[in-house]
Amino acid sequence: MHAASGKRLGTAHPREEGPTDLRLVPPALAVWVTAAVTVGAPPGRVTAVVVGCLVLAGALLALGRTKARRVTAHVTRPSRAWPRVSVAASLLCVAAAAASAGLHGADTRRGPIPALARQYAHVTAEVEITSDPRLTRPRIKGDHAAPTAVLLDAEVRRVTRAGGDGTVVVTRTPVLVIVDASSPRGSPRLPGGRSPWLSLLPSTRLRVAARLAPALSGGDRIAAVLRVRGSGPPEVVGQPSGPQRFAGRLREGLRQATDGLEADARALLPGLVVGDTSRVTPELDEAFKATDLTHLLAVSGGNFTILLALFVGPPGLAPRAERRGLAPRLGIPLRATALLGGAVTLGFVIVCRPDPSVLRAAACGSIALLALATGRRRSLIPALATAVLLLVLYDPWLSRSYGFLLSVLATGALLTLAPRWSAALQRRRMPPRLAEALAAAGAAQALCAPVVAVLSARVSLVAVPCNLLAEFAVAPATVLGFATLATAPVVLPVAKGLAWCASWPARWIADIARTGAALPGGGVDWPASWPGALLLALVTAVVVLAGRRLLKHPWLSGACVVVFLLVVVQPAPLTRVITGWPPPGWRFAMCDVGQGDATVLAAGDGTAVVVDAGPDPALVDHCLTTLGITRIPLVVLTHFHADHVAGLPGVLRGRAVGAIETTGFAEPPDQAEFVRRQAAARHISVTSAVAGERRRVGGLDWQVLWPPPSPAPTPDGPNDASVALVVRSAGLRLLLLGDLEPPAQQALLRSPAAGELTAVDVLKVAHHSFLVEHLLETFGDMEEPRPLGTGALLSPREIGGASTGLTPRGSWETSVRPATRRRWRPGSGGRRCVSRRRWRPRSPHRGTRTPPRRSARRARGRHCCARPLLTSPVGCHPELTPGCRRAGGPARRAGRPSRSSEESTAWSRRAPGSRRRCRPRSGTRDRR
Repeated sequence: MHAASGKRLGTAHPREEGPTDLRLVPPALAVWVTAAVTVGAPPGRVTAVVVGCLVLAGALLALGRTKARRVTAHVTRPSRAWPRVSVAASLLCVAAAAASAGLHGADTRRGPIPALARQYAHVTAEVEITSDPRLTRPRIKGDHAAPTAVLLDAEVRRVTRAGGDGTVVVTRTPVLVIVDASSPRGSPRLPGGRSPWLSLLPSTRLRVAARLAPALSGGDRIAAVLRVRGSGPPEVVGQPSGPQRFAGRLREGLRQATDGLEADARALLPGLVVGDTSRVTPELDEAFKATDLTHLLAVSGGNFTILLALFVGPPGLAPRAERRGLAPRLGIPLRATALLGGAVTLGFVIVCRPDPSVLRAAACGSIALLALATGRRRSLIPALATAVLLLVLYDPWLSRSYGFLLSVLATGALLTLAPRWSAALQRRRMPPRLAEALAAAGAAQALCAPVVAVLSARVSLVAVPCNLLAEFAVAPATVLGFATLATAPVVLPVAKGLAWCASWPARWIADIARTGAALPGGGVDWPASWPGALLLALVTAVVVLAGRRLLKHPWLSGACVVVFLLVVVQPAPLTRVITGWPPPGWRFAMCDVGQGDATVLAAGDGTAVVVDAGPDPALVDHCLTTLGITRIPLVVLTHFHADHVAGLPGVLRGRAVGAIETTGFAEPPDQAEFVRRQAAARHISVTSAVAGERRRVGGLDWQVLWPPPSPAPTPDGPNDASVALVVRSAGLRLLLLGDLEPPAQQALLRSPAAGELTAVDVLKVAHHSFLVEHLLETFGDMEEPRPLGTGALLSPREIGGASTGLTPRGSWETSVRPATRRRWRPGSGGRRCVSRRRWRPRSPHRGTRTPPRRSARRARGRHCCARPLLTSPVGCHPELTPGCRRAGGPARRAGRPSRSSEESTAWSRRAPGSRRRCRPRSGTRDRR
């Protein structure tokens, strides 16, 4: 009791706010920096650091003791011993960190594994798994998808070199095990087609025959890579430990309880509760990265705080008689509550796995429980510093972990910046709950954004709003998820009911992530370097200081919020006015998706038919978003190569899709299955196209020319089975050949569909530029147009990483005379279109009249011609365009590439009767 409270009985819990205790912060930072520097250093350097720190610390302590003896007992002087002792303690911590880092770094150099890895030797090894298995993300290489692999962290305990004398060497060396995930037919598989390697638990011992290879980068915690060839089941020689088996049953029960949920909830709920992200699709993972919500999938202090508060009550009331939570309701004493809280912490680490964020949260929670058990005042910043110090001493590799750095930064922001920002917002009449949530999200983003920019080369502008909206669903999803985890092994039906309740907040979080990632201005590119991180930190500081002044002016603050919303949302009418894209009346667009095709055919306001999806969902989604496409009656996939179908999730994302039409030749089978799986998940029908089929949507109609109906000879490959279309749109005729190769092109010319090749305005050929002379002659001589063709040749070909509309010299392009070609250098807008309109933008060196009510910037990049065009979305290339000149300068030297690739090439048409004769554009920005 305290009489100073002014009450007769005093107060049982006075709030005495003193200065923040930062005494443990310098030792923690010193330990962190030392471990990061010395964990991969040579032994001699580590020894020098340890000896030097010990000598200096001993000298400081001895000097302080000598001076203390000279002070008489009758003279009172200000003590100067404490700074000296503090420095000596920091030096001792540095010595301990260097010693621990040296010992851990030696694990990657000792034993026979490093030498065998440098020889790429084949070995038989007994390994102990130290992590959960995880799958690599699918990658596109050319026209096929690279096979996925299973990754496991492990330690080699015994190794025998193949072909040697059979000597078994006992060691303990950390390695990365890579196993092919694909398995031949007839090999054992888990339910759902999963590899049996994915069911392994930590602490399991295996015997593998593999090939060793050096690690790709130095300074990592692994000494070598163990590549297991073949897809057979693992040979288990030692079962996992009891705690790991128990944790495995809990995690498997959670997976079973969530099996019947909607796809997003089924993927997110295990990630929110125990960090199991095996079901999270690449599309959803990218959405979480774009909105900076990935911390929800990595189990962190937020999850542990919710779990601990559920057990011991809110942190502020935990040591008081009025405490809440399950423990006091069950009559458990205070110190017994702390002991049981420690058991909960240990179980939390085992079930959720000892990831950096989990370890940091568990260490901070353990220190808080220790303070609760001893009755001492709980101080969070010293607890965080102590947790960092102990964890880095225990595992020095954490000092180089970005996850650990982000976890500590976020926690530090919540302890230092968030309370002050929340108080400032409340002083300006913001509701307390909203002020606390906004301050927490803003503070964490301010400190973590520079590090995230180094990792992703991007800064999210929607991170704070998305985190703020998702925060309200995190607590119910976590509590219900842990309840599902606890009841699944005992009463599975009850667990399924709890999981269904938890699916609602989980779906809300997924919807927030997808919506934020779909916003056109949701992020900006940023340099992925530490100087770039420093620049972002300075920009953040300026924004925070400016925000403090803006809060004093409500109207100005509201105007800034409106401008921010316009920048992020980028409404289509406003974007078209500012950028001029997409051009009015556009009919045909080719998206820049790298190698592959993605063609968009306009069919009305916000409606289009999409032909192929390219290899990257993000690129095609961005292209469709900039074109304002929200409804797709039909998606045509010409064939099943990955560079034409892997981007399908981006086409389907957030749009109403009526049907998907594909070729009947289902090769490669894995990509065909991928398309069917994506369509089934969204309840979209899949049909096969055959020659003679006709369809119409609005003012767009088309006819399928290839492949021929059954019975038909088996094509030589997926390319020759491509769907070929002739499209009519407002008098414009386009011929889309997919990736037909010469044999199929000749067969098309001999087929009954050859009569539909008349009067083609635009011919889109394969991106690998297969176009035989016969088809080119049928398409028509471009200088003297025939009735069979008066149009443009378009081919998205990758040259130097850029998508162009041309092919190398020596192929079909040599049949087209240079006098008939029209090219231009791309402007800064990043887009190009071919139009029947002729606007003459202002030249920087020659005064040309701009169209009425059109600025030079809006007019730049729009060109038209009544004559046939051979267009390139990246401008001229010395090997492709004779006489191509640099803007305002001499001709380009051979072999120098053009500027960066443009996003798309579009064709738009003016009303009939308005065609004009083309004249070469003047000025230094354009040379034809």
